[in-house]
Amino acid sequence: MIYCLTGTLIEKSLDNVVIDVQGVGFSLAVPSTVQGVLPAPGEKCTLYTYLSVKEDALDLYGFADKAEQKAFKTLISVSGVGPKAGLAILSVLTPQKIALAVTTGDYKSFTAANGVGPKVAQRIVLELKGKFSNDDVAGVTMADVGRTAVSTGSVSQAISALIALGYNQSQAALAISKLDPEQDVQALIKQALRLLAGGKI
Repeated sequence: MIYCLTGTLIEKSLDNVVIDVQGVGFSLAVPSTVQGVLPAPGEKCTLYTYLSVKEDALDLYGFADKAEQKAFKTLISVSGVGPKAGLAILSVLTPQKIALAVTTGDYKSFTAANGVGPKVAQRIVLELKGKFSNDDVAGVTMADVGRTAVSTGSVSQAISALIALGYNQSQAALAISKLDPEQDVQALIKQALRLLAGGKI
């Protein structure tokens, strides 16, 4: 398997790049977010890759970092989610937001991706439940939880209270994301503290 490629960037478009590796030009399909991390053509770059082997084709996919590569492999492990849908999802959601959406059961976030309907989105959440670790949601913010969970004043107040108690924003956001956001602030804080104290976050 080709794990990554390092070479000279020859061409780049919204969904494809070409890298020259010692005289061999590799064409890679990429999520649109990769454009933001690529240098100008003619400069060196590294992309993490996934090689799809089919009877009639070898397709190479490129990603900005290991987290994107891992998220892509996880997404295409879901029945009905092919590489094209995987790239579409990564074009609208970061790996951390994918993990958060799955953890909180927010299938609607996936429907923002081109070609991903509600049924496929629900299947992603169902099949990937429990597949993400705390590391996968590192960097999740209160704003992210507000967008994925039901946005209530209780959620933001509870997260603020947990931060005031010494937990970082990612821990607080993840703990609250696992709870029913319709509860009052006190109930959210108490349950979140139990999760955090029990080492479940």
